[in-house]
Amino acid sequence: MNEILNSNDFLLALDITATIVGLVYIWLEYRASIYLWIAGIIMPAIDIFLYYEAGLYADFGMAIYYTLAALYGYAVWKWGKKRGTAADEQLPITRFPMRKVLPVALLFAVAWAAIYEILIHFTNSDVPITDSFANALSFVGLWALARKYLEQWMVWIVVDVVLSALYIYKGIPFKASLYALYVVIAVAGYFKWKKMMTAQPSE
Repeated sequence: MNEILNSNDFLLALDITATIVGLVYIWLEYRASIYLWIAGIIMPAIDIFLYYEAGLYADFGMAIYYTLAALYGYAVWKWGKKRGTAADEQLPITRFPMRKVLPVALLFAVAWAAIYEILIHFTNSDVPITDSFANALSFVGLWALARKYLEQWMVWIVVDVVLSALYIYKGIPFKASLYALYVVIAVAGYFKWKKMMTAQPSE
């Protein structure tokens, strides 16, 4: 009995801590601050333990990926360039290129199928479809965020709605509340970034 209580207390402590870091992360993302990637390293490091304890194995694997992706995102925002930008110009906010829609959609489909297969064959996950969907779509969202595409917010709206419901089901209430808040901030973030994109110096 004490072991169960200790496990639940540990899960709750991780849940609260990850939620606090997550609030900092989304605020920095809203402001398009490069420091969001620092929070993006800390948060998944906590989530690795949280998701493992909760039995969310796809999320556990994705938390490891998120840590590496945050390093990539920081590097791209710091030193990356887009076609037509000057060498000393900060990575600008742009729209998602139409030429990339099909390959990204195919990548999402493959990732969803692959994660689903891993979950049903190698874990005891009871939410393989939802867990794999949200995580596969997160691949797209993280890549689009790293490239500073405006439409990354639309991807995160879908991801956040799904994950909020999933975390309620799995008994992680603070994390569920955080992702519900993310939905609201993602909508505001879209319009914030759109305004910032319009205010950028034209070529």
